[in-house]
Amino acid sequence: MAKVSFVLLPVFVHVALALIPSYESLAGLTQKQVDQFIAGITISPIPNPPGPLVDDGIKLVDDSDHPFIPPGPNDLRGPCPGLNTLANHGYIPRSGVATPDQLVTAVMEGYNLGNDYARFLVYQAHLVDGNPLTNLISIGRKTWRTGPDPLPPAIVGGLSQHGTFEGDTSLTRLDDYFGNSAAFNEQHFSEFAAFSIVFGANKTYDINAAAELRHRRLQDSIQTNPELSFVAPRILSAFSETVFPTIFFVDGRLNNGQLDIQAARSFFHTNQFPHHFHRQPAPVSFPTIEPLVEQIFKKHPFVPGMNKGVNNYIEMPETPPLSDFCGIYEDIVMRVMTAQYPDPSGPLLEALNINLEFLFSAVEGHNCIQVFPYGQ
Repeated sequence: MAKVSFVLLPVFVHVALALIPSYESLAGLTQKQVDQFIAGITISPIPNPPGPLVDDGIKLVDDSDHPFIPPGPNDLRGPCPGLNTLANHGYIPRSGVATPDQLVTAVMEGYNLGNDYARFLVYQAHLVDGNPLTNLISIGRKTWRTGPDPLPPAIVGGLSQHGTFEGDTSLTRLDDYFGNSAAFNEQHFSEFAAFSIVFGANKTYDINAAAELRHRRLQDSIQTNPELSFVAPRILSAFSETVFPTIFFVDGRLNNGQLDIQAARSFFHTNQFPHHFHRQPAPVSFPTIEPLVEQIFKKHPFVPGMNKGVNNYIEMPETPPLSDFCGIYEDIVMRVMTAQYPDPSGPLLEALNINLEFLFSAVEGHNCIQVFPYGQ
């Protein structure tokens, strides 16, 4: 078969799905059928992650090349307001389906995330929520647009898949137990605003308001969600997403760690850059983010755990704590990912190992020891 253009791959696989029994999944096929199907298509090589930006200074990102266009009825949006905003402005495909390298470039261009932190966030998400065979990931719910799935227990659920990248105790979204965890929740945002007024400098969402709201969200979930899970890797993403608005949602011309409520609503609710918004004046990475995460944690320390019924939080000290970054990296690779891909082979194994290398390259600066779930 002739080589398929990577741009046309989502269309191709959607048509090809009609030719196999399970349509939007390869579940139920024999290994021989799977091998034959994969062998019948040519998937473009997985590109290396983008390097750091060449022009990495302050920049207008709400520009004429990236106008705000609300998502159409078939466009996918998910639990991350930052990515939703990038999609609505065309920094990533407006469909909401992208390649990991597109996402890395977008978060650098739109917010000035540092290259290593951008790669860490994107490739961990892709490994547990994306499709390694087609190198595509949905920033929202599961979709046929990411191509035919690997066999179960792989999920390829997109970023809206609960319990992988998305999780409980969100700042402005419901816990999955109570409804749509990807949708903006007005009551949660009202608390976001109230905590900003009471605890933040100049009635803004700053690091002090962030610490108190993070604690409130966890305590509220403990008291109401019988299925709360607050362990790695969710604990890391929960604290990161608490800090992010104080940096990346603040106009780079201010760069003062104080997010006003009007700008916050623009990002969290309408997923739109405030008018004439500028990104951060320099790349922001681990050295800036981790001390802020630690500052929040020290105000309200906790032990990872989960509820066994309402208000019955069972601590799980044997799981990686927030302070153990390398332990969280290992947990993502050896527990979360291998639960979906226990025994991969062929092109799937090759794709997974490539992405595992990309993920480790982003954490090398933490002196982590590389782990190999499928052998070296």
